[in-house]
Amino acid sequence: MAEPVNLNRFKKQKARAEKKARADQNAIFHGLSKSDKTVAKKLTELDQKKLDALKKSNDT
Repeated sequence: MAEPVNLNRFKKQKARAEKKARADQNAIFHGLSKSDKTVAKKLTELDQKKLDALKKSNDT
């Protein structure tokens, strides 16, 4: 006889795949992910701080 198969595992795998496909589609529609937005924001803040530091050091 064949070995029994756990159908719940296959249902969960299918649900995960559908959820990932939906998330990928939403990422295309809505642009950058939250982590990408935070990284970009932190980089611009760091660049701005560096520019401000240079401006202050050149003024003196």
